[in-house]
Amino acid sequence: MKRTAIYPGTFDPFTNGHLDVLERALTIFERVVVVIAENSQKSTLFDVGERQAMIETVIAPLKGTSVEVLHGGLLAEYAHSKGVAAIVRGVRQVKDFEYEFQMSLLNRHLNPEVTTVFLMPNVKYTYVASSIIREVAMLGGDVSKFVHPFVLDMLQDKFEAHKAN
Repeated sequence: MKRTAIYPGTFDPFTNGHLDVLERALTIFERVVVVIAENSQKSTLFDVGERQAMIETVIAPLKGTSVEVLHGGLLAEYAHSKGVAAIVRGVRQVKDFEYEFQMSLLNRHLNPEVTTVFLMPNVKYTYVASSIIREVAMLGGDVSKFVHPFVLDMLQDKFEAHKAN
């Protein structure tokens, strides 16, 4: 029986790697909620509203998906309040796994009813990180193979606005 999972992250910006993990999660779960985490420790290029619009546009064709914002608080508590079966996390490399494994164990301690599922993206996205996409785009590089056209437009608009200031 398939159930609901959440796919949390900062998603600044939402990449094709994120989309790939989401599509893989939809083969396991009937519903996956992309949860944008507001993280006071991270400085983001896009505000929460921009990221939400970005993700909603990109995932619009996918059945069984939606987007929500987590305004602070613990992910384990959020998962419990939503009654979800699992937390989906994308893992690109060993470094990602070490961090995600620690978080998984902590979340299991805080909410034993929720399982963390690790999914690897397609190999062509294993080196794609939002931070790298932002930097390459800021420097005028072509990131069109790594983001949806709507996200590419948002990146270009954002950096054009920064150049103008």
